[in-house]
Amino acid sequence: MKTNLSSQIKLEHIPRRYYQPEGDIELAALTREEHIYTKIFETAGDGNKYMARKIVEIIHKNVAQKGRCVLSLGAGMNTHPVYAELIELHRQGLISFKKVIVFNMCEFFPLIPGGPSTMQRLREVFLDHIDIKPLNIHTFDPAVTREDMYHYCKEYEQDIMDAGGIDLALCEVGHTGSLAFNEPGSSTTSQCRLVLLSNDTRHQVASDYRCEEVPTTAITLGIGNLLAATRIITIAWGEEKAAIVKRTIEEEPTTGVPASFLQNHNHVRMVVDLSAAEYLTRLSRPWMVTSCEWTDKLTRRAIVWLCNEVGKPILKLTDKDYNDYGLGELLAIYGSAYNVNIKIFNDLQHTITGWPGGKPNSDDTYRPERALPYPKRVIVFSPHPDDDVISMGGTLKRLVDQKHDVHVAYETSGNIAVGDEDMMRYVMLMDQIAEHFEFNTDQFRDNIDQIKRFIKEKTTGDIDTPDVRYLKTMIRQGEATIACHHIGVPDENIHFLRLPFYETGTIKKGDLTEDDIAIVRRLIEDVKPNQIFVAGDLADPHGTHRVCTDAVLAVIDELKDEKWMKECKIWMYRGAWAEWEIDHIEMAVPISPEELRFKRNSILKHQSQMENAPFLGDDDRLFWQRAEERNRGTAQLYEKLGLASYEAIEAFVEYHPIREN
Repeated sequence: MKTNLSSQIKLEHIPRRYYQPEGDIELAALTREEHIYTKIFETAGDGNKYMARKIVEIIHKNVAQKGRCVLSLGAGMNTHPVYAELIELHRQGLISFKKVIVFNMCEFFPLIPGGPSTMQRLREVFLDHIDIKPLNIHTFDPAVTREDMYHYCKEYEQDIMDAGGIDLALCEVGHTGSLAFNEPGSSTTSQCRLVLLSNDTRHQVASDYRCEEVPTTAITLGIGNLLAATRIITIAWGEEKAAIVKRTIEEEPTTGVPASFLQNHNHVRMVVDLSAAEYLTRLSRPWMVTSCEWTDKLTRRAIVWLCNEVGKPILKLTDKDYNDYGLGELLAIYGSAYNVNIKIFNDLQHTITGWPGGKPNSDDTYRPERALPYPKRVIVFSPHPDDDVISMGGTLKRLVDQKHDVHVAYETSGNIAVGDEDMMRYVMLMDQIAEHFEFNTDQFRDNIDQIKRFIKEKTTGDIDTPDVRYLKTMIRQGEATIACHHIGVPDENIHFLRLPFYETGTIKKGDLTEDDIAIVRRLIEDVKPNQIFVAGDLADPHGTHRVCTDAVLAVIDELKDEKWMKECKIWMYRGAWAEWEIDHIEMAVPISPEELRFKRNSILKHQSQMENAPFLGDDDRLFWQRAEERNRGTAQLYEKLGLASYEAIEAFVEYHPIREN
C-alpha cells in the first residue's frame, strides 16, 4: 500500500515531463538559475535512500584508493534518516565502517549535564550501530578552557589534516541558512572556532533535544573547513526550508546565508524534497528557463506572477507586459494578452463560491462543487483537535448552515500539546468536585495523588504517564466538542479516532501502520461521503499533518474504484502552518467580517491551545491570529488581481486519486 501519497499534492503542480517515475527530479536543462548541483526528490524518504547509497559509494571509492575514508558529520534532525539508511545497508553487509574516520562537525560548549550533545546524538542514531573503530571517532574535548580554545581548534584542524583531510562532509541547511553552527555573519574563510548561538538556534535546539537549558556557545568547524572537504552533501526538507533553499542555491553568496558559500565548491550536492524545492525557478517559474508545457495551472501561475511583477490587475496586462517578462509564448498560443487575461480572470472568478458543498438547484458548470447530490455527506478530517476550525472554520460553518450532513473526524488525541499547568487546573477542579459531592473513593484519590506527584517530580524528557495522557486527551476532546457544538455539528457526527501512531507520549511519533489506516477506513466506509476535506498543510514541523494526510489518502487509494468514492470530491485545506498559493486555489470560500469573528470564537474554544500552546513552530503568532491574517491575505490577493473584495477567504485545492484509466 502506498502511504506517502501526500507528495502528489506537490506533483500535481509540476508538468509530468519535469520529473522521473523513480522520484528523482533531474532537470539538468532547466537549472541555469541554480549555482549548486541540486537533486530533488518527491519525498524525503526517496532522498534519504539516495544519499545513503551515495555515501556508501564515496566510502568504497576512498577506501579502495587510499585505505580509509574521512567523514565530517552533522547531527541535525534531517540527517537522522540518512544514518538509519546507512545502518540498514551495514546490517545487510553492503558497507563496513572499519576503515572510516569520523570527525564531529560541531559541539555545544560547555556541555551541560542532561543538556544537548551532538556527539551523544551521533552515537545514539548512528555510530553505536555500526562497526566503526572507537579510535576513529573524533570529537571536541569538553574539558578545553576558553583560554585554550584558539589553540585547541587549530589542533582539531591539524588532526583532520593528519587524517588526510575530509573526504565527505554531511550536514543540513538550517532555517537561517546556517551550516553546522556557522550562523548568518560567518565568512567564507571562517575556521574552527567558538561561536555564539542565536536565540532562534537555541530555541530550535531546545525543541530538537527536548531540553530546557541550551548553552549559549558552541564549537564548530568553519565554512572554510567545510569548503576544504573533497565532497559535500547537504540536506533540506520541507516547506519551511523552501525560501532559504532558493537563497542558498540561486542568489549571490552572502554572509547573511552561510550555506550560499557552497556555490564556491566544485563537488557539492544539495538534496531536497519537493516541498523544499518549490521556490526554485525550475519549479516555480519554469518559463524563465525553458519552453513550457502550458497547462491551465501553469498559465494561471505565470499570470499571477506577471501581475505581481508589473503591479497591475489581470485585465490591465498588455502584450508589452507579456513580451517584456518572457511570456511571449502565451501570446502565440492565445493570440493576444486580452484573450489570456479574460481566460485567467474567469478561471479565478469561477473558484469563488459561497456554497462549498455545492448550490442546489443551480447551474454548476462553472462552480467548483457539484449541485447534486444535496444534501451531501461530508467528512472533515482534522489532524489535531483544532485544525478544522483553524484552517476551515468559516467553510465548516457554511456546510452546517447549508444543511449538509457534516462529520468531523479528529485523527489524533493532541494530548502532547496540553501543558501541565492547563491539565492541573482540571485536576484541582476534579478534586473539589469529588469533595463537594462526596464521591471520593480510595482508587480515585490514589489516582489523583499519583498525577500530582508525577507532575511535581517531572523533569525534562519524562514521558507522561497513561493517566496524565488520558486527562490531556479528555481536555482536548472536550474543547473540540464545544467548538463543534458552537458550529452546529451534532455529537453523533463528532469522531475521535486517536490514531495509534501519535500515542508515543513524545514529540517524535511512530510510523503510519495498517492499524491507523484501518481506523480511517472504517469511518469512510461507514459514512460513504460525497465530500472529504483533508489537511494539505504539510509544513507542520513535527510531521503529524503529513502522517494524518497519508492515512486518509492511503484509504482513498484503496477505495478509489468504488462507485461512491468515484463520485466523492476530495478537498485539501491549509491554514495552520501555511496557505495555498493563489495560482493553485480551486475553491475559494469568502468569509464576511461576522463569519471571521465567529471563526475566531470557534478557535478560542480550544483554551489549552491559546497562550501556552507549546508547538507554535517558527511563527510566534497564535493560531487564531495566523488564521485571520492568512485568510485576509488571500482575500487581498484576489482583490489585487482585480476580482471582488472580501474580508477574508478560505482556500482549497482538489485532490485527484491516481487511477490507471
